[in-house]
Amino acid sequence: MEDIIFGKNSVLEALISGEREINKILISKTAHSDAKINKIKELAQANGVVFQFVAKEKFQPYAEYNHQGIIAQISPIKYYDLDEFLELPHQNQSIVILDGIEDSHNLGAIIRTCVCAGVEAIIIPSRRNVQVNSIVEKTSAGAVNHIKIIKVNSPVNAVQKLKDNDWWIIAADASAKDNYFDVNYNDMNFAVIMGAEHAGVSKSLLKLSDFVVKIPMMNNFNSLNVSTAFSAIIFETVRQKILKSAKVK
Repeated sequence: MEDIIFGKNSVLEALISGEREINKILISKTAHSDAKINKIKELAQANGVVFQFVAKEKFQPYAEYNHQGIIAQISPIKYYDLDEFLELPHQNQSIVILDGIEDSHNLGAIIRTCVCAGVEAIIIPSRRNVQVNSIVEKTSAGAVNHIKIIKVNSPVNAVQKLKDNDWWIIAADASAKDNYFDVNYNDMNFAVIMGAEHAGVSKSLLKLSDFVVKIPMMNNFNSLNVSTAFSAIIFETVRQKILKSAKVK
């Protein structure tokens, strides 16, 4: 499953980005032709990518997924190196660090949100965290092809390296005293740490954080989905940047 992506959006975005080598595209003979499938065929032809119309039985192994009658055999995702990333110029940029995310759908949703919000990169641990797979790619609607994804062996070392390079670290924790909208996110490079669905951000990363923030709840039902929680925080940072830009003008 690691080398298969499925769904019209995922395949189309992979073709548009050009970041991944597509070996072959399979389209079900029963799939209804529409604008997206026509665009996929057009881009495949333009880029020399083989596509075939096949019997619906070819899609049986992917029956549990919403493949929409189209899959692509694709090269594994290219992970970026943190040191190389830090050598790039950065000004008022944001990244997210994921600490033990277990659900592929959550990772896909976070990636999609990151691209929409202009997040520069995502850092994921090489162990005890879901990796980018076909489910992640489908859930992200192909957004995985439009953002740098950095894999690290030690999130703690990665955070320390970011701090040494003048990045501010902001961790989300339900027991924090400060609310996420109390932080001024302007005029700094910052990383937002989101923890595992059940365990939250690890204590070692909380200790390294410059800010620890929470999302206030209206009642005691404190079980906000991690991808939803991240959306609230990251779009607050976008809101602040837009307001500052409007004031400058």
